[in-house]
Amino acid sequence: MPTPGKPVRGSSTGRPIMAALDLFGRRWTLRIIWELHEGPLGFRPLQQRCDDMSSSVLRQRLLELIDAGLVHQTSEGPYALTPLGQDAQEALRPLSRWSDRWAATLPA
Repeated sequence: MPTPGKPVRGSSTGRPIMAALDLFGRRWTLRIIWELHEGPLGFRPLQQRCDDMSSSVLRQRLLELIDAGLVHQTSEGPYALTPLGQDAQEALRPLSRWSDRWAATLPA
């Protein structure tokens, strides 16, 4: 799991931004964060919202996000964003707005 202060993909220094980009750049990670922004989801509903991604990849990504402090499993079982995960999702909103503007500039 990418950790600030340790070498990560693209950076031998492990600067926090590089560790975050490594974490967010892993397949399905951003999608999981995005799907959890409306509230907790169980494993199967989350898997379905993520286009039926493989259960082993979902499990691995959830473990990484839990280790990173962005997701936790509630006492009832569903997965939810932590306050830090909610902050990450909020930080991604400007990128989402930019991507909409970008898409609008491309030819159909």
